[in-house]
Amino acid sequence: MTVPLIPSRPESLPEVHRSVRVPNAGGFLRKLLAFVGPGYLVAVGYMDPGNWATALAGGSAFGYTLLSIALLSSLMAILLQALCARVGIATGRDLAQLCRERFPAPVAYPLWLLAELAICATDLAELIGTAIALQLLFGIPLLFGVMLTALDAFLILWLQNKGIRWLEALIFGFIALIFGCFAIQIALADPDWGAVLRGYIPAASIVMNETQLYIAMGILGATVMPHNLYLHTALVQSRDYGRDLDGKREAIRFSSIDSTVALSLALLVNSAILITASAVFNTAGRTEVAEIQEAYQLLSPLVGTGAAATLFAVALLLCGINATVTATLSGQIVMEGFLRFRLPPVLRRLITRLVAIIPAVLVTWFYGTSGTAQLLILSQVILSLQLPFAVVPLMLFAGDKGRLGTLTAPRWQLALGWASAALIIGLNAKVILDLIIQE
Repeated sequence: MTVPLIPSRPESLPEVHRSVRVPNAGGFLRKLLAFVGPGYLVAVGYMDPGNWATALAGGSAFGYTLLSIALLSSLMAILLQALCARVGIATGRDLAQLCRERFPAPVAYPLWLLAELAICATDLAELIGTAIALQLLFGIPLLFGVMLTALDAFLILWLQNKGIRWLEALIFGFIALIFGCFAIQIALADPDWGAVLRGYIPAASIVMNETQLYIAMGILGATVMPHNLYLHTALVQSRDYGRDLDGKREAIRFSSIDSTVALSLALLVNSAILITASAVFNTAGRTEVAEIQEAYQLLSPLVGTGAAATLFAVALLLCGINATVTATLSGQIVMEGFLRFRLPPVLRRLITRLVAIIPAVLVTWFYGTSGTAQLLILSQVILSLQLPFAVVPLMLFAGDKGRLGTLTAPRWQLALGWASAALIIGLNAKVILDLIIQE
């Protein structure tokens, strides 16, 4: 098969590039609605099955304590995604394209491999989560469900052919349903709201326990997610905004509002998972609940109604399907941006899923359902370890006055962004050091 090459300066996501019209006239709300959408596609990644595993493990084991990590991670994500919107709009390039153009090959190609690893780790969590949801709702064996998830490539192709607005509308609808499911679950769980609010305040002992740190890094990786940084820099270019300075400033403003609101909603969903786990399992003394299947089985007797378990499984299925969209788009952006060649979306999706299916099948075959939680959490820790290799390039481009000119990020954003990068690198180093010491 001949691989179709891409021009030296291609458009990012050419199928949807500048496909959404932005009105020249009209009020604030009308213009904002034209930019609403990319933020929700990005937010989907922050509520995928990997988040479920880390939130369930953290909530059942440590109560509401790790809510502070979820909040801190979300604030980092909001800041970094605002910088992604700025870089994508100001340069007209996505993060992968910028890395290819600005870094030498010995740097760019390892960054590509690490980005692909992050996408595969994300895909691993999605396929396991979707397979578990199919098992819980329809009784489909887990191993068969893992194989069945490969078929979602055709769903993605159909959605892409319908256009970016159709894709955004479907994703938004799914997010609304997920939010509704958890709103009902929290009402049924009846948590201690005073303890919930205190959980958002960082505790001094948060990193003194190695298990807490490991799960906290999983939450961080599941929330910020390196591939979403590549994704957002491309998605913001689907809007046909003015290419002059004022048009770009307006686009940065509205895109930042879009992503901030969407990620705030994602924080509520992530918090809801952890709050439910804490209120139902930790309060009842079930501090070892980490498997999604075990959580599903315990919800009904502990909450007192079967509806809680059903809503739990429905929300999980929607999260798995939702996150599949962003993984597919991210894979396309990373491959085309770094390597400058394009594969058909279905083929690209099947390759990514095949890489993720192999470890999932092996774990399912040898350990059954008992190994899925460890694999899900590990996949999110891998994402955390990959984060610096996306965040540091993003920060370099966000502060590049030669490239962005007057659109360079404000000093306070750069200061907070670099502080976030330093914190992520430091925590990753601590996790690696702990693992070495344990060996």
